[in-house]
Amino acid sequence: MKVHRHAGPLKFLERARPWLLDAEVENNLILGICGALSPGVSADTQGPYLATVEENGQVVACALRTPPHKAVISRGDPAAIECLVEDLADRYRTLPMVFGPEPEVRQFADHWSRLLGTSTRRGTAHRLFSLRRVERPERRPGGRLRQATESDLPLLITWIVAFTDEAGGQGVLDPARFARDRVGDGSLFVWENGPVVSMAACMGRTPTGIRITLVYTPPERRRRGYASACVADLTQRLLDEGHAYCCLFTDLANPTSNNIYQAMGYEPVLDMTDYFLTDRV
Repeated sequence: MKVHRHAGPLKFLERARPWLLDAEVENNLILGICGALSPGVSADTQGPYLATVEENGQVVACALRTPPHKAVISRGDPAAIECLVEDLADRYRTLPMVFGPEPEVRQFADHWSRLLGTSTRRGTAHRLFSLRRVERPERRPGGRLRQATESDLPLLITWIVAFTDEAGGQGVLDPARFARDRVGDGSLFVWENGPVVSMAACMGRTPTGIRITLVYTPPERRRRGYASACVADLTQRLLDEGHAYCCLFTDLANPTSNNIYQAMGYEPVLDMTDYFLTDRV
């Protein structure tokens, strides 16, 4: 079993794509990140880490990292996960966080701790959901979904900051740039009921699907069904555009959002967890 690092997303996907597509929804984050990377990105220590673990010429696990963000790992047996830990430790002096499916991500954190002498800490536990047909809620709030525009930017930037704060800082690193980019490419949406009352974004396209993210309603507007309507209508819009499925991540500590998404037809796929890796013993 050996780790192969790849010089850019095209080389990585040349090897990993067939394996990743065997579980496309499960691997949506890796596929989506690769799809957004420039083909000519650098493969040095400041560039992305793109690796496959291979055995007998077959891919058995994958990982990537785009500094300064967390590493993302796929499923794999314990030996493959240990190979990824050792190769990532060789590439980076420190690694702030890893995200991946359970139990592989816990095995990664445990081996990282033993290898580097750090005390790891479990972060947010997520559940990945996917949907192929929207179940419309019987009761809907007033308003409509629309694409965000430049005039919405001041409000949406403050909401993205608030979203990141509520996520414990694990959100958008540059809210102003993110909002401008998403408005520019038409992937940021709002629910408008007189004023703008909720938002959601879509990103991370895979060959047949797309991910919904950044779902946020300010506290004073919550419990009125705005986020549910926003996500349901955005999901339907994306399916109508030709995507075979939509997916999203929820915080398992928030039963309300988990129940809301399931009511509109989202079904659980697997659980994935963040682990902090840099605490010293």
